[in-house]
Amino acid sequence: MHRLFLVLALALFAAPVSAAEKPNIILVFIDDMGWGDFSCFGNPDAKTPHIDRLASEGIAFEQFYVNSPICSPSRVAISTGQYPQRWGITSYLSNRKHNAERGIENWLDPEAPMLARTLKEAGYATGHFGKWHMGGQRDVHEAPLITEYGFDESVTNFEGLGARILPLKYSPKTENPVMHNLGSDTLGHGPVIWHDRAFVTEKFVEAATVFARFAASQDQPFYLNLWPDDVHTPMHPPLDQWGDGSDRHLYCRVLEEMDRQLSPLFDLVHNDPKLRENTIILVCSDNGPEVGFGSAGHLHGHKATLFEGGVRSSLVAWAPGLMPDSVKGTRNSESIFSAIDLIPSLLKITGVETANSVRYDGEDLSRTLLGRSKESRTAPLFFRRPPDRAHFRHYRNLPDLAVRSGEWKLYCDYDGGNPSLFDLTNDAGEEKNVAETNAEVTKRLTSAVLEWNAQMPDDNGPGLEDLPPAGQKGKGKKGGKKKKQ
Repeated sequence: MHRLFLVLALALFAAPVSAAEKPNIILVFIDDMGWGDFSCFGNPDAKTPHIDRLASEGIAFEQFYVNSPICSPSRVAISTGQYPQRWGITSYLSNRKHNAERGIENWLDPEAPMLARTLKEAGYATGHFGKWHMGGQRDVHEAPLITEYGFDESVTNFEGLGARILPLKYSPKTENPVMHNLGSDTLGHGPVIWHDRAFVTEKFVEAATVFARFAASQDQPFYLNLWPDDVHTPMHPPLDQWGDGSDRHLYCRVLEEMDRQLSPLFDLVHNDPKLRENTIILVCSDNGPEVGFGSAGHLHGHKATLFEGGVRSSLVAWAPGLMPDSVKGTRNSESIFSAIDLIPSLLKITGVETANSVRYDGEDLSRTLLGRSKESRTAPLFFRRPPDRAHFRHYRNLPDLAVRSGEWKLYCDYDGGNPSLFDLTNDAGEEKNVAETNAEVTKRLTSAVLEWNAQMPDDNGPGLEDLPPAGQKGKGKKGGKKKKQ
């Protein structure tokens, strides 16, 4: 592992650019964490002091959205600034047969407008450390390497190619560890290092810290992804923290351990005056929590659903050198924006131009991100469910489409049927369907989301909605009137 880190440090070759001119960016994208799981967002069962410190010195955003309730498309959106439907990735990437059945691609097209590539062309050092899941998983061995998307260096897990850290699952019930590889160790394309799952994030952080320290020593701005997957099942905290082994207990112990393992990178930036004044750290989740593990707080829904708990994420933004003192340690409960808005916002903050041919679905909300405004995005946010998620866990007949516009959130089927409407300003938990008493709003938003969906490439969702949940008999969505679950 130390040899790998040395290679990472020595391999940086982009021409130095003064770090005083362009801010550094660290994007921490956590896997399957709920809106209410940071202790600064109200978690009574776990403490996340290092992320809480970022919030106490930055801004905590309460109405930030990701653009899909499931892993791979959410990662495409935050990487490109565009809806993931444009790139044919609308559910998690699996083996090639499963991908074909759902009508999705095997990997993200390298021609996608990656933030990493744009920043690299502007002189940034770029690195990806952690989960990828945009190609190179299961039996898909010919996917592009992460470095083909604009990253100088990468270390990933079993959902990507290149140098990989694969987890060994230890538990009190097993004498020997179990490999958790999903076939990654057979795909080639880079060295594989096996490590205790409880401490895999620690290794990603070590690599990211070497990367950041070296870039800073060269007076070169850097952009790095740190994408841990600790709080995605299977949950494996250190052996001395297993307690009763219940799902929620294991989840909270893993969450706390992740927070601890992230801290060396945060400390590096926090304790270096130059980095502290010129670095942006963003921390959020890729989608809502798995049922029974994480918590969406007062929000309705979980991972894989378009409900608020599936697509709204807590976001912590830390940039003390770029934010007014008056907003440090505050909460923003008003501004509505999403992961696709981060790309144009960060490009504005860095002063980096993008190609004229690129049209982002996101908007520049840099002033909001840095606490100089409480503006929201002007265009609605649109969502389409993963094609294989008409049902999920205890949820049945899930809505196909959704749109957030101002205070309103509307859900409907692919054909606009079964609309439900919620006033999120007064009903964040989506308790009362007010579609019938707001017929004009319902009609307008239904028309808008249908028009958006018609412009997006298709997947096989309409053909899969009649299938019952795995292991169950009976009809799916068309078997009866859809109800909010």
